[in-house]
Amino acid sequence: MADFSSRVVYQIYPKSFRDTNGDGFGDISGIIEKLDYLQELGVDYLWLTPVFPSPQRDNGYDVADYREINPLFGTMEDLEKLIRQSEARGMGIMLDMVFNHTSTQHEWFQKALAGEEKYQNYYIFREGTPDHAPTNWQSKFGGTAWEYVPGLKKWYLRLYDVTQADLNWDNPEVREELKEILRFWKKKGIRAFRFDVINLVSKPEQMTDDFEGDGRRFYSDGPHIHEYLKELVKDAGIEDFITVGEMSSTTLEHCIRYSSPKEKELSMCFNFHHLKVDYKDGDKWALAAPDYRKLKELFVKWQTGMQEGGGWNALFWCNHDQPRIVSRMGDEGAYWKASAKMLAGMIHLMRGTPYIYQGEEIGMLNAHYPSIEQYRDVESLNYYQILLEKGKTKEEALATLAARSRDNSRTPMQWNQETYGGFSEAEPWLPMSAGFRDGITVEAQQKDGDSILTFYKKLIAMRKTYPIIAKGEIAFLETENDMVMAYKRVLGDQQIVVLCNLDGKRQRIRTDVKWRGLTVLLENGSRADEENPSRADAAPGRASDHKGRVIFSGEGSYTMEPYELLVLGNMHLQES
Repeated sequence: MADFSSRVVYQIYPKSFRDTNGDGFGDISGIIEKLDYLQELGVDYLWLTPVFPSPQRDNGYDVADYREINPLFGTMEDLEKLIRQSEARGMGIMLDMVFNHTSTQHEWFQKALAGEEKYQNYYIFREGTPDHAPTNWQSKFGGTAWEYVPGLKKWYLRLYDVTQADLNWDNPEVREELKEILRFWKKKGIRAFRFDVINLVSKPEQMTDDFEGDGRRFYSDGPHIHEYLKELVKDAGIEDFITVGEMSSTTLEHCIRYSSPKEKELSMCFNFHHLKVDYKDGDKWALAAPDYRKLKELFVKWQTGMQEGGGWNALFWCNHDQPRIVSRMGDEGAYWKASAKMLAGMIHLMRGTPYIYQGEEIGMLNAHYPSIEQYRDVESLNYYQILLEKGKTKEEALATLAARSRDNSRTPMQWNQETYGGFSEAEPWLPMSAGFRDGITVEAQQKDGDSILTFYKKLIAMRKTYPIIAKGEIAFLETENDMVMAYKRVLGDQQIVVLCNLDGKRQRIRTDVKWRGLTVLLENGSRADEENPSRADAAPGRASDHKGRVIFSGEGSYTMEPYELLVLGNMHLQES
């Protein structure tokens, strides 16, 4: 497999990135328009969420045709132009393949509904009566995971929306269809693939009720998943591609197998355990303060476990399904900039491949919509009703959506301070974030040498400049203070130490004498917010050497400022 350790991926949600034709929806031409910006940022791959024909019930993750482009986004010629122009700038296109299910509008499912046995075998149908579903499994979007078709007197499995029918991967014809789809896009010049909820595709032969949960334990990392992935990658001829699998409710052991080069399955994995530390009792729709001790434990487990097992992590805070991380674990107010930089540095300097979600590089915030009418996400709308049925007030339900809704990440990209943020000249399909304000735009931050955007450019440049970040081993350091994430990276005689204050209060940590004399390679400017910013290097434990570089004394303890990030090393950081 290809060496991707120094690569950085930028995720684009086309619908909300840039609208060039004034219809309120982002388009492929809008991505082309911003290629110079993305090249300047320094990223290597552009991951596009699905741009295929779709009824948009689940914003494109309900695919009706895998070989065409949704007219909403443009034409096949537009995509081919995007591929060519990205390649000319040293960037590749990553397509998002939704292979667990199709839209019920897909030709295959329509033929199944028409009674064609061949295509009924493309899906998971079960005989039954309308009053009794085959199992008690629950949909990820709420309610039953089965849908009854009166004309067929059969149920079909749909782990997500009623319009998203699960494919039957046990059928070799289905697997061959999916391989052919990958070959088609490979010929078009696509050089990377992201596979949506790919660890759910192998279902158990015998489906039974789950009296301990919602059924996921029976189909997550299913019985033939590794066999099917190996077959897919090999037969489609994408062994040397960067491939990332979205793994729902997975385990460390499985992810080692998914991403180990010797297994020849995928390049890397997304897991979501670290983004569930603010779920009360594991329930996404029950709010709780982040459990930072658990967060640290999960990073230790997955970083060291994948290292020891030879696996590889995809590093991320945000994507199209997750709230904005600054709103979630940072500070929207006085420490907005410092917390955004700290969270970025914390994850980018770990072992794995970093993913940046559009707008993350400028510190975009949650939507904070005051009305249910402003939401568009099917999951959010479903759960709003579920929360009301459980006795929540409208205000309580809206507060939950304000923290959890997938629409938080889908608000239009904020390019400038115009009415619609430079995204469109027309009213967008989804309202602008209520957190849209001065300074949280690309235009403003391009003019600011201390901006979040500038900081992201530095992080990306560091990964490409210093092999220790891409290839070094990781070991975690601070264990006593729950609010400090501390780790080191080691490669040969090179060493960097990363210290992160996760809290909006000062935190004191014990230091190591081995850190004495390490140069301060990078910091997020939290000390510059103090009364005397020019003396930031005069803080206890810090001093300047004869060349004017800030060094670390390593003596006793160190007090970290709110949301401070401090990166120490035994090499001098070159200016990017």
